[in-house]
Amino acid sequence: MPIKIPATLPAYDALRAENVFAITEDRATHQDIRPLRIAIVNLMPTTLDTEIQLLRLLGNSPLQVDVTLLRMGSHDSRNAPEGHLERFYVTSDTVLHERFDGLIITGAPVETLPFEEVDYWKELAGLIDYSSKNVFSTLHICWGAQAGLYRRYGVGKKPLASKLFGVFPHAVNEKLNPLFRGFDDEFLAPQSRHTEVDRNAIASRKELTIESESAEAGVFIVTARDGREIYVSGHLEYDPMTLDREYKRDVAKGLPIAVPRNYYPGDDPRRPPLVRWRAHAHLFFSNWLNFVYQETPYRLEDL
Repeated sequence: MPIKIPATLPAYDALRAENVFAITEDRATHQDIRPLRIAIVNLMPTTLDTEIQLLRLLGNSPLQVDVTLLRMGSHDSRNAPEGHLERFYVTSDTVLHERFDGLIITGAPVETLPFEEVDYWKELAGLIDYSSKNVFSTLHICWGAQAGLYRRYGVGKKPLASKLFGVFPHAVNEKLNPLFRGFDDEFLAPQSRHTEVDRNAIASRKELTIESESAEAGVFIVTARDGREIYVSGHLEYDPMTLDREYKRDVAKGLPIAVPRNYYPGDDPRRPPLVRWRAHAHLFFSNWLNFVYQETPYRLEDL
């Protein structure tokens, strides 16, 4: 089944060109099933790219997904084309009376700031609180994961000596978790961050389970409340060239940045990157949607 998005959303044509299942709202109204209601809080500086990356993964399942794009009303974003956010996004305060099967909170380019110094922190914290009772399962990504762990459990973040940047092997600790159905014992995933969560602080909280981690990259996936909260430190959603764009952007700015690890053949940025995480990215998001579909109440009022 397809994801349901407006036909005028720029991502629609790109996804259709890739044969990702997507239908317009008009066609969806003629299907006699209840779609999964998934909201996405897109905080990434690459607004359009992130839309495509997440919608591509959400569209790779037999389920119809009704997507709502959310933005922070307390933040003036300059990373999207003029009028794009106003046309396709709604502010978080407009959905606080609604309920969703799933919510995705992306990363954001604010990880070196204390949480309370982020201009939209109060609004995002309120949305995280709201999700605990009004969303069946919330998927937090990168800084979004750090924000969720801090807001709910007081787990802090700490700076790394240098940016964790590249594609790293990760192990599955809890192999019977439905999120990892079909996973290999070791899988690769992109990482791109300057900070990390405190593993000891996570391990000390009985509510939290470290599902996946890496000897090189640290904690990767943490869950709580039987999968109703999922925290992912990296970026399974990244497309093949995302790390390349980040690397060349920082080089052009004269920033201290190392070549992303395990990404370019021979660590040579002149060569096209070797993509080795795409299959597990699709599998993870499909597993999440299937888990939500099987466990969420048919009547969202019963959450």
